[in-house]
Amino acid sequence: MADDESTSTVLVAGAANLLIAVAKLVAGVASGSSAMLSEAAHSIGDTMNQLFLMASLRRSRKEPDENHPFGYGMERYFWSLLAAVGIFVLGAGFSAYQGIQALTTPGEQGETTWAFAVLGLSFVFEGSSFVKALVQLRGDAGGASGMAHHLRHDADPALRAVVWEDGAALVGLLLAAGGLALDTINGGRTWDGVASLAIAGLLVCVAYGLGRQNQQYLIGMAASPELRRAISDAIRDASGVDSVLELLTMRLSPDQVLVAARVDLDDDLTPEQIEHAADEIDDLVREQFPDVRHVFLDPTPDRSGEPRPHH
Repeated sequence: MADDESTSTVLVAGAANLLIAVAKLVAGVASGSSAMLSEAAHSIGDTMNQLFLMASLRRSRKEPDENHPFGYGMERYFWSLLAAVGIFVLGAGFSAYQGIQALTTPGEQGETTWAFAVLGLSFVFEGSSFVKALVQLRGDAGGASGMAHHLRHDADPALRAVVWEDGAALVGLLLAAGGLALDTINGGRTWDGVASLAIAGLLVCVAYGLGRQNQQYLIGMAASPELRRAISDAIRDASGVDSVLELLTMRLSPDQVLVAARVDLDDDLTPEQIEHAADEIDDLVREQFPDVRHVFLDPTPDRSGEPRPHH
């Protein structure tokens, strides 16, 4: 269900970006506005990024195999990282170039009526896509209060990318409109160039933020602190468990978590009872936390005060 919602969100964003990119490009050429051309490059980059995100959703559904026993869930983080690179190279790079050219090349702005019309329509389309992404984010987070936390820690990478991209697109449209309006009033292309550079800076921040988040997951990101505490408490409260000595987690995909725990069991348990307790803990964790797909338990006596061996 979550995958279907993410696919729908990406498709809506991709269709909106493609239509907007064409309109911005035509209006940018007609008006000679660097900010409009920057926004066209921004939308073209976003459209290409939706292709990356669709690839991530499709490839991550592949079943585990001998070479990838934990599945292909991390494909989402890899392709989302490529999307972040695309934002930086295509969007920020071209916007910076257009801004510098506008500031260093004297001239007057062309006809801006269509440019303003396109910016207005673009804001409506981008806003619709942004609202759809926020609705999915709110549903996944379980309410408005947890949206920011969910976006930072547990959101589907494709959904996270759409939220960031559409939010940046709305800000970029306001910057482009502001630059056009000031140059229409004052003449010249100074504010248009400043708006282009501001859009470039905005896209650099978005690209860095998205890239940083996906990089964290690609190198092995733990589950959220709240989920780790809840899993630890559940294991500690299980029958036959004295304490949880160590709990390690890793998020394999937005809806898959690996858990490895060193637990101290009751000293009087027989080998058969230890095996039974381990099975019960496994079933308990999987039942209470649907995202947990793999549970590895290491029954280890508590040797408090003794140095822990390094492997």
